[in-house]
Amino acid sequence: MLIKIFVVILFLLILGSLASALFHLLVSKESNDKTVRALTYRVGLSVLAFIILIVSAKFGWIQPRGM
Repeated sequence: MLIKIFVVILFLLILGSLASALFHLLVSKESNDKTVRALTYRVGLSVLAFIILIVSAKFGWIQPRGM
């Protein structure tokens, strides 16, 4: 159950980073450094979430459901 809560929190952080990138893209007309940094964090968090899900399934912490 703890891993599911962690994944949900990680997903919310990914969405927050995406919202931050959109905000900086719309507000900042001069430099896109903050936009690039926010998108880089989003990609890093997404990769981390993917790795956590794969490792969790491998160790049996979560059970994948088939269709």
